[in-house]
Amino acid sequence: MAIINKKCWPEFFEKFCSGERTFELRLADFDLKNGDILVFEEYDPDTKTYTGRKASFKCVKVEHSAQNPLQFYGIEDVKKHGFWIIELRQQ
Repeated sequence: MAIINKKCWPEFFEKFCSGERTFELRLADFDLKNGDILVFEEYDPDTKTYTGRKASFKCVKVEHSAQNPLQFYGIEDVKKHGFWIIELRQQ
């Protein structure tokens, strides 16, 4: 089991913490498997700073996908890495 820290924007951070959101789509540029722990560190993209809030989630199910939502990632990174589709459960 690995512990992996990742940035999380405030609106998504709140939804994960409340349990409203239980799935995540991330660029697959890091190793990840079922049972790993993702630690989301709330990050404000407007001020480009971390807020200091963190929340841990267990990766219940991890699947690899090669979908291409370029809204958040560059085409070269998507082509190179694909995405993780991650089901999370708060620790």
